[in-house]
Amino acid sequence: MHAPFSAVMPITNRPEIIFTEGKGAWLTDREGRRYLDFVQGWAVNCLGHAPAVVVDALKQQAEKLIHPGPAFYSEPMIKLADLIVEHSVFDEVFFATSGAEANEGAIKLARKWGAVNKQGAYEIITMQNSFHGRTLATMSATGKPQWDELYEPKVPGFIKVPYNDIEAVKQAISDQTVAVMLELVQGEGGVIPAEPDYVQALRALSSEKNILLIVDEIQTGIGRTGSLFAYEQYGIEPDIMVLGKGLGGGVPLSALVIKGAVSCFEPGDQGGTFNGNTLMSAVGTAVFEVVSEKGFLQNVLAKGDYLRRQLEKISERYDLKGVRGKGLLLALQTGPYSATDIMYMALENHLLINAPRDNVLRFMPALNVSLDEIDEMCARLRQVLEKIQSGENHSG
Repeated sequence: MHAPFSAVMPITNRPEIIFTEGKGAWLTDREGRRYLDFVQGWAVNCLGHAPAVVVDALKQQAEKLIHPGPAFYSEPMIKLADLIVEHSVFDEVFFATSGAEANEGAIKLARKWGAVNKQGAYEIITMQNSFHGRTLATMSATGKPQWDELYEPKVPGFIKVPYNDIEAVKQAISDQTVAVMLELVQGEGGVIPAEPDYVQALRALSSEKNILLIVDEIQTGIGRTGSLFAYEQYGIEPDIMVLGKGLGGGVPLSALVIKGAVSCFEPGDQGGTFNGNTLMSAVGTAVFEVVSEKGFLQNVLAKGDYLRRQLEKISERYDLKGVRGKGLLLALQTGPYSATDIMYMALENHLLINAPRDNVLRFMPALNVSLDEIDEMCARLRQVLEKIQSGENHSG
């Protein structure tokens, strides 16, 4: 008889909790304990756990058609692509199953574009402390210092520069540069927004140098920052955008979204067994229709402002280091206290939050989170901080 949990590969430090149900902002484990979830699958469940629109879309589509294969069209594939194009500045969409896969597609497209238009230019400038995925190419693009010596040799051609530093980008551009790639809010990096002047300067510089501007909106897209896509808040038009996480509302779905001017894949250049999967596209369509409804994004902004104000009160009360982020992607800087310890103590208090850095707590609730649920989260967090200030440590 093998030990409990041992058959699952230990690729992360999971707590020994087995969740069996979820509804809205709440998860329930096998023992019937309820947890308030402000992680939501790492900004994946944008409408919370088991929303009716996702459940209904899955049921209705599964009874009709699940997956005809990537070589054929389906109605949900076309409908979701049309919705994305109609609500953005882009012209074409390629669907995949993970953000990393979509980012991989963006990297391949940029290199193909460089081969066709820039005498084989292939280098992509990315940002320190960025995160773009876990395939070998996207790990190579990622600016996470812990990965510098992991899985060597990495894929060459990624030049990393400091975030929010336009001069560093200028100095990094060479004849081999084909694109600049960035998150408009660095999520894994600690919820650090790009400065508006910096992003506008990047757009101008990219146009001047005839290189592509790629925005990774895997975490910020689909309403997370209070606009449908974060680039809208910066007053720019990227050449390429990558979506994931919230696009599927809990199912594996991502998208590579591009301007027609940079479209250069030929049949056979790009693909994937599950690209455009009918079942996932039906769910994505249902989610997109909800998030793009009139008034929905205004509510996200209002909830984000409310959450920010409550976190700022907590920061002031416990002498922490402030709040940053956009919309419902926010971080509380914990200053002298370990965010990891706070995260584990919150778990003991049946609250799920995330610590992407040891001095940063990240909050990614459902976009339709209630004010009462925000208040309840803050109350549980204050209980944890009281214990920490009194010298108690978590038992994990």
